[in-house]
Amino acid sequence: MTQLLVIIAYLLLMLVIGYAANRLSRGTAVDYFVASRSLGPVLLLLSLFSTTMTAFALVGSTGRAYTLGVGVYGLLASASGIVHSLCFFLIAVPLWSLGKRHGYTTQIQFFRDRLDSDWIGVLLFPFLVGLVVSYALLGVVGSGAVVSNVTKGAFAGCGWFPQSAYGVPAPIASAVVSLVVFVYVIFGGMRGTAWANALQTVLFMSFGVVTFVVIANSLGGTDDFLENVRQAFLATSEAQRSRAKIPKPLFLSFLFIPLSVAMFPHVFQNWLTARSAGAFKWPIVGYPLMIMALWLPCVSLGVWASAPSSGVPAGTSENQVLAALVHQHAGPLLAGLLTAGVLAASMSFDSQIIAVGTMFTEDVVVHYAPAGRFSDRQIIVMTRLFITAVLAVTLALSLFPRAVFDLGLWSFSGFTGLFPLVYAALYWRRLTAAGAMASVAATVAIWSVLFYRSGFGQNAKYAFPESPIPLVGQWVVPPMLPVVTILCVSTAALVSVSLCTPPPSSGTLSKFFRD
Repeated sequence: MTQLLVIIAYLLLMLVIGYAANRLSRGTAVDYFVASRSLGPVLLLLSLFSTTMTAFALVGSTGRAYTLGVGVYGLLASASGIVHSLCFFLIAVPLWSLGKRHGYTTQIQFFRDRLDSDWIGVLLFPFLVGLVVSYALLGVVGSGAVVSNVTKGAFAGCGWFPQSAYGVPAPIASAVVSLVVFVYVIFGGMRGTAWANALQTVLFMSFGVVTFVVIANSLGGTDDFLENVRQAFLATSEAQRSRAKIPKPLFLSFLFIPLSVAMFPHVFQNWLTARSAGAFKWPIVGYPLMIMALWLPCVSLGVWASAPSSGVPAGTSENQVLAALVHQHAGPLLAGLLTAGVLAASMSFDSQIIAVGTMFTEDVVVHYAPAGRFSDRQIIVMTRLFITAVLAVTLALSLFPRAVFDLGLWSFSGFTGLFPLVYAALYWRRLTAAGAMASVAATVAIWSVLFYRSGFGQNAKYAFPESPIPLVGQWVVPPMLPVVTILCVSTAALVSVSLCTPPPSSGTLSKFFRD
């Protein structure tokens, strides 16, 4: 019950943030969607980090390290620190500049202008919304799993929820957390979301370190912290302390996953909130350091959980590993505080749902309506209604849970397939609307086929090709993550079709390129 009360207090704090942001709102659509482009470097860094380091980082990485070992850190943390910062430099700064110059609030507005085509928006909108929903599922499923496990026994006295060991059932926990996110997003807009993300970053970074120290000391049993860390690792198998469980081709294919950040709609919207180009200095420099500080403890905890001495029952689902460790090795009050930190990361899907609401209003309703047809107030109301629908669908899908790590990989793979589009739009004058649409269509098609063949994400070990394909001599195409195939097909379609179709007009190019 102590853990439950702490969690409730944290959720109430999030509601207060939404209320405060609402009181400071200027009532305009630009303020609601991009906080009037007023965020400085510190708030931008914290908001960006929170919206990208969701339940995938805390719940997902810990659970997958429990299964595959310490090599999980190399799969994504190392590459993400470098690639994300590179994307901020090469993609974010130019897009922010163009967004400010032309008044963009969504990616689709940029692509429509750059390619001088409405059809690119028609193709992109449903696919982006679908990928964002699958990304938001990480937070919904992760938060429900954590709250359910940590609150076990809270209702033993009254006999409620015996099927959940007298804790809050995961579907109810997911619904309550989603409702809180819904309220502060609806009333606080992008400003409230940015404030909440900043606080959430501070909380899950701080509590992540505390969790690491507390559990290490509990497992090691000595007065020396470093010795406790050493003992915790020695209690695990040798395979867990190496990359032995991850084949090299599969390991290398993970390097492409971080490219997905360049096409996240919610990250694009966060970029547009920056006060100036100089605000990106902190994200570019500080982001890799923050990833290291977060992922090292999370992966270590997952490895430690695989040891019999950890107290985590064998066969525990990946989504429950972190909560099970906290439940075993922290007192009630600390467990509640640590769970609040995990929730802080899980609730970062707030940026994702406001992003899809913005796309619906700006790219569908306003775009196809006569100029001036809707007031700012009407636009905000329509955004809120679409957000309500998206969150309802996400909650319904959360009743068919998948491992958080695998959900994330499939969502990121789709976004990575769109990376050639945004990169070419910024740096390749020869990109045509036909080439862009061919790339999007190819990405949608190949992603859908591979996702279907994986049992809709149920087969965590699914790779493509499923067995090595012989080439010339000793060369073979080894099984790799589907993201490699998706990226190759997308790039080939974009380049080949662009070269076979007439180039863009000089008038269009002059808006986006300077000689």
